[in-house]
Amino acid sequence: MENRTQDDLITHLLATDEHFRTLHEQHTEYSKLIDQIEARKLVTDGDELEEQRLKKLKLHAKDEMNDLLSRHRTATVS
Repeated sequence: MENRTQDDLITHLLATDEHFRTLHEQHTEYSKLIDQIEARKLVTDGDELEEQRLKKLKLHAKDEMNDLLSRHRTATVS
């Protein structure tokens, strides 16, 4: 039940919150870029550095999305 509520809240924020939507798009793009690097047969040192950088950016976007979800949940409950 809680997952459904979480999914509903994400859907709502994607439709109504531009910042959340931007973070979600960034997170998705970082994920795609990381997958492309990991799919390469030959990974250079530069690729590994870029992968680490993208993973940090992806985590930061996820943390911000979770913060927005938490604040919105708290505001809804209050």
